[in-house]
Amino acid sequence: MTSETLPIPLAPFDQSPRTRLVFGNGTLDRLGELARETGGSRVFLVTDRGIVAAGHVERACASLRRAGLEVTVFADVHENPTTADVAGCLAAAQAFGADLLVGLGGGSSMDTAKGTNFLLTNGGRIQDYWGVGKATKPLLPLIAIPTTAGTGSECQSAALIADETTHQKMACLDPKAAARIAVLDPELTVSQPPRVTAMTGIDALAHAVETAVTTKRNAVSAMYSRSAFRLLVPALLRVLTNPRDLDARGRMLLGAAFAGLAIESSMLGAAHSAANPLTADFGVVHGAAVGLMLPHVIRVNASGSDAARQAYAELASVTEIASLDDGLDACVAALVARIETLLNFAGIPRSLAEAGVDAARIPQLAAEAARQWTVNFNPRPLTADDFVALYTAANIPRGNGDAVR
Repeated sequence: MTSETLPIPLAPFDQSPRTRLVFGNGTLDRLGELARETGGSRVFLVTDRGIVAAGHVERACASLRRAGLEVTVFADVHENPTTADVAGCLAAAQAFGADLLVGLGGGSSMDTAKGTNFLLTNGGRIQDYWGVGKATKPLLPLIAIPTTAGTGSECQSAALIADETTHQKMACLDPKAAARIAVLDPELTVSQPPRVTAMTGIDALAHAVETAVTTKRNAVSAMYSRSAFRLLVPALLRVLTNPRDLDARGRMLLGAAFAGLAIESSMLGAAHSAANPLTADFGVVHGAAVGLMLPHVIRVNASGSDAARQAYAELASVTEIASLDDGLDACVAALVARIETLLNFAGIPRSLAEAGVDAARIPQLAAEAARQWTVNFNPRPLTADDFVALYTAANIPRGNGDAVR
């Protein structure tokens, strides 16, 4: 081993698994059995109309009713849920007298269910739970059932809810908000439109990459990050080529869950900090926004942090994208090249202009990015000026520019 490839020092951690994972084709049919194990009897199922149309809600409700449980459905979840969405969900849950919540769908359904759970059990406003560990009372049991392989919300204790007025995205983190059980049924993801598969898959990939290098990276999170990346890289190409490939769907779903577990220990970094303003101000889909920014952030972090450079190289190595014997810089370059290939294959915009972002707004976007909570965990400290440079680099048409160093 050369001095260039010395192991990254192990950081201290305190981790307690909170969510039981139930994985496999057809596991949605076990929902009633699993719900009974939590002790609930009145099940409040939170979802969106697309999931209803796909038939997944009917199947879930049938399983719950076979188990002798009462169930009602709230299907008015919107993408990037706001405090108003949670308020509507809360009113319905209170009227029903729910004692068990099920979040069925993408991250928005699970976030809405978590946000509702805070208010249903602890009262107040969502703003009261912005931060870490703000709930003083236990929350109701939650079963999370993802229908997309992307956010990893089923394995996280955070609810991401936007303020209806200011559009500020609030991260409400509390161990009590974690799902009791996550049901990972690859069959549910087959109904995703190809564009959703691509966007959520890139989001999951970004989670695996970002969690691998943050300042909170530790032995447990690194294990999940590498496992997620190893599953996602080959499976994403397969599932985009053949959407009915259930094995690839399963690998994507499990990879997204592992990346979610990594987030629990290590948080995220600057790619998400830069992506959030693009979504809030210009409506760029989250997966597209984070994918657009990810290669630029990798280059910046690798040039400014030896630990990040080593961690990126290890990701390239575990997927045999490159060998550590080639040197860290070569590994990082190979990693970026593979990610850019996946971005192109997924149809991700490769410049701000292509994403419909006005370059004149870069200073405002940079100021917003520098205020995002995830930037605090980036391996290289970044200022608003650094984000200006990142956005400027991201405004150069694909393949024609490098990020700031």
